[in-house]
Amino acid sequence: MIFVLVAGATAMLVSLLGTPLLIRILQSRGYSQAIRTSTDTLKYPEHEAKRGTPSMGGVAIIIAVLVAYGVAHLLAHRPPSASGLLALFLMVGLGLVGFIDDYFKIFKRRSTGMRARTKLVGQALVALCFAWLSTMFPNEYGVTPASMAISFIRDLGWVLPFAVFLVWIWFLITATTNAVNLTDGLDGLATGAAVMTFAAYTLMSVWQFGQSCTFGVFERCYDTRDPLDMALVAAACAGACFGFLWWNASPARIFMGDTGSLALGGAIAAMAIFSRTELLLPLLAGLFVLVALSVIAQVGFFKLTGRRLFRMAPLHHHFEFVGWGEVTIVVRFWIIQGLFIGAGLGLFYAEWVRD
Repeated sequence: MIFVLVAGATAMLVSLLGTPLLIRILQSRGYSQAIRTSTDTLKYPEHEAKRGTPSMGGVAIIIAVLVAYGVAHLLAHRPPSASGLLALFLMVGLGLVGFIDDYFKIFKRRSTGMRARTKLVGQALVALCFAWLSTMFPNEYGVTPASMAISFIRDLGWVLPFAVFLVWIWFLITATTNAVNLTDGLDGLATGAAVMTFAAYTLMSVWQFGQSCTFGVFERCYDTRDPLDMALVAAACAGACFGFLWWNASPARIFMGDTGSLALGGAIAAMAIFSRTELLLPLLAGLFVLVALSVIAQVGFFKLTGRRLFRMAPLHHHFEFVGWGEVTIVVRFWIIQGLFIGAGLGLFYAEWVRD
């Protein structure tokens, strides 16, 4: 159990101390993200002060997680698990897709990055490879990293055909990564919210390890694969985000970019899939879901009525136009995320203690 703390602390230190080095490298080469500016027909929040801020900070988060995971396993003298490696595969693979998107933003000076269709294809390829691999590598009990049953707090009775399972995992991953990506619009907003989500998954995975069916089948034991290693991955992600937040909080010295937001979204989705809490994800990632729904509602309402539901979507930009300060929005949205996390953990524990 101590190695879960080691992973979190190592990731935090690597991210905290390594991010300034990345900032200097990016600044020396002028690698900064293009800032959207208002036109006569399209208004954006005033972010001119952010011009010149380097992006691609997600590289520091990914490296911190990989280093922390490796260090924890070296100290524990245990090989990595299939679940842990697959979660890192998804995180790194989607981070690579985001890195390419950031490349277009920085070098092509295109604020929207690569074409949406191309980006979705890249996400789909990584997600489908992950889904296929997650049904392989059974342990000595025949348990694979992912289950083909839809899960809430544990597997439900709805076992999916393999093709439908692939689509379901693709949907979860794509929805989560894009929700995190949409939330990453204000300094520290997505990073701080991600810390809470990964902290919740750390607690849940440690609890699942303590009540695992591998120690003996008993009522309400958890039939999850490698829960302790997933706690280690979640702690490493939480620590990396926590360290990065020092430099990403307002006024941000660096943005995580799509490199970071897609990688974190992938890691969150992997935690939900491997901990068998897929339908609990809307609470544990509540703020990200809320922001994504605001975009869906904005588009749908405009198509139906020709008018906007919000001044601007995603939701945090609406409050910027209303007149809220950036720090006020971020802190209040963090509070909302904390309430979602509390509700999710409450449901998780309530399922265990129910009569």
